[in-house]
Amino acid sequence: MSAPPVPDAPSPFDASWRQEVGAGLDAHGMALIDQAVTWAIPRFEGQQALTGEPLASHGAGVVRILAALHTDAATRAAALLAALPTDLMAPAPALRNDPVAVAFGAEVARLVQGTRALLRLGVVARQASDAEAESGSQKEMQRKMLLAMAADLRIVLMRLASRLRTLRWHAESKAPCSTAFARETLDLYAPLANRLGIWQIKWEMEDLAFRFLEPDRYKQIARLLEEKRVEREAFIAGAIDRLQTALSKSGIEAEVSGRPKHIYSIWNKMRVKRLDFTQMYDLRALRIIVEDVRACYTALGLVHEMWTPLSDEFDDYISRPKPNGYRSLHTVVTDDDGRPFEVQIRTREMHQFAEYGMAAHWRYKEAGAKGGQVAASSEYDRQLAWMRQLLAWNSDVEGGAEPEGGGAKPDAAKAGPTRSGPGKNRNVVTAPTHTDERIYVLTPQARVIELPAGATPVDFAYHLHTDLGHRCRGARVDGQMVPLQTRLSTGQTVEIISAKSGGPSRDWLNPQLGFLASPRARAKVRMWFNAIELQQRITQGQALVEKELQRLGKTAVNLEQLAQNLGFARADDLYVAAAKEEFSLRQIDSVFQQPGPAVEPQPAALRHASAGSAEKSGKSGVLVVGVGSLLTQLARCCRPAPPDAIVGFVTRGRGVSIHRCDCHSYLALAAREPERVIEVAWGETSDTFYPVDISVRAHDRPGLLRDLSEVFARLRLNVVGVNTQSKQSLAHMVFTVEVRGGESLARALDALAEVAGVSSASRR
Repeated sequence: MSAPPVPDAPSPFDASWRQEVGAGLDAHGMALIDQAVTWAIPRFEGQQALTGEPLASHGAGVVRILAALHTDAATRAAALLAALPTDLMAPAPALRNDPVAVAFGAEVARLVQGTRALLRLGVVARQASDAEAESGSQKEMQRKMLLAMAADLRIVLMRLASRLRTLRWHAESKAPCSTAFARETLDLYAPLANRLGIWQIKWEMEDLAFRFLEPDRYKQIARLLEEKRVEREAFIAGAIDRLQTALSKSGIEAEVSGRPKHIYSIWNKMRVKRLDFTQMYDLRALRIIVEDVRACYTALGLVHEMWTPLSDEFDDYISRPKPNGYRSLHTVVTDDDGRPFEVQIRTREMHQFAEYGMAAHWRYKEAGAKGGQVAASSEYDRQLAWMRQLLAWNSDVEGGAEPEGGGAKPDAAKAGPTRSGPGKNRNVVTAPTHTDERIYVLTPQARVIELPAGATPVDFAYHLHTDLGHRCRGARVDGQMVPLQTRLSTGQTVEIISAKSGGPSRDWLNPQLGFLASPRARAKVRMWFNAIELQQRITQGQALVEKELQRLGKTAVNLEQLAQNLGFARADDLYVAAAKEEFSLRQIDSVFQQPGPAVEPQPAALRHASAGSAEKSGKSGVLVVGVGSLLTQLARCCRPAPPDAIVGFVTRGRGVSIHRCDCHSYLALAAREPERVIEVAWGETSDTFYPVDISVRAHDRPGLLRDLSEVFARLRLNVVGVNTQSKQSLAHMVFTVEVRGGESLARALDALAEVAGVSSASRR
């Protein structure tokens, strides 16, 4: 049963207001509204907002706006209660202690608390002293923060409606509106309404804010529009009838509508595209929505038959979509008097995608001169598209229309949980779960910082500056001291308490202790300790090198030059190698020895082939498949050794030559005479040594060949040949070494690669 009107209500809550705000609500919804009015009236007590607007009038106006958006009764009641005077800086009470929750239930109380949290964010941002807080990126971050704080989308709608009501009051009362307030509307609230697809709020906000920011320009454009308004509206109505008739005769089902142009939109386009008012082709504009692509082009043909097209003003975004996926036909035609107007033609699917999809209208509007070249692919964009689709679905349900496609309604229902509420529309629009992946907190100067969910004050400090993170010793959150492991929440203000010097604690790297949630911050802590460890190694290695120089009696030495002579880029690299025992200090003595002819180590390094060598004994250990006692020899071009994959090639008078399968010489022979290729395999090879070529490339330095020879001696490998070349301080050496198999060869390559100055060691 519907509750009677409130007889003693002041003028903002009269019978006409009650009828308007009760549109679409059932008896339970109206009862909730009446209860909120009765509860709020004595608490308003003539209170005024900072702007001078009576709070009772503000609350009544906000509820009117929300009723036009088909919101539920809980939202309308919460908007009225949120207008009551309160201390925004005081922490929100627990629901069990909240008078609103006691009187109206937890749902309404959460909406009121969420709205006041957004109001607090606005107050803190307006008090900002950080210049970066006014930058474009910070405005975008504030929009994200505003959405993240509103887990229930209805809170955002309430905030937008409140801002619009304040703008309307300034316009109605002619009370001066501050430029900061109007600028904040254009920078923060109008783009947010645009992204959510709430066009009526977005357009009105922009026009009113523009009116207060640029009053002369606003009046100029308004006067130009007013001069043509009646004529323009008459033309649009006539063009719609004419076009609708032509489409019907052609058998095309279509929706034709006029596309309004608002004052701020006109000015913005004139500014971005540097156009004069007379060059604005889309002051008069039509939009045609048809069923399929074929109908789009048919409708385009009809439009061009009825009116003369301007060839330079035609864009086919169906065959050539914009980079963000936007598709539509745009054409400009002239009427019988030669005046241009714009026509857009698209399918219903294209229209839905342009309005709600990733190529949403806001992207190419806010991109400015970039047009549609800004892609909407981030998680934040997908969240906005989801919200806008749900808003449109709620509007359809409120208006009694069935969603198209049958499956749209269940999908939307899955996206946002449904709760019982006092009004007819009981669909609670909640943000998708992925919003919890990021949080948005404030610096004391109201700069918004984006952090991963679960971030702590230490993460916050490292995000601001690496040095501040290293020196972080405590934190205040919303003015209260908290432990460094405290998990931050969206909307909190964080202040770091730091020491004058010092570094991080190793405990911060322990995931069980919960000091860090950001991989970026964790990497910075690791880099700190790695740098400390490196400095310790440098100090330790420098002491070892200087001690060795003292032993040699060479204390007056340029250490940087010494390091370069030993194959290191810097002295610090030499110290680290010495501390890690990767460099023998005995090599320092070789730098001070003058090289002479007798010092050349090559003859001393060479030895005769061992008795078990395959070359000396003639026993290769290779079996020719299917043939016995056949002479075989190992090819010198590739020097095969077990366990290499091998193949035989029958020579003229020298038996079978054994090659590695990847040998270039063999591949050339086999391509020329494939009939000589024969299958072979390794037989008993345990007692045989096989010569292999090892290629070593290194930075040339005194004693390099000696150090390499020491490696072979330590591994007990017989070097039977060496060939060296040196050019521009780079040395290339090829050693022929006898090995038993692949294992001893691998050990030799690893050991050679560790010699100071060696850049590569590989099998030739």
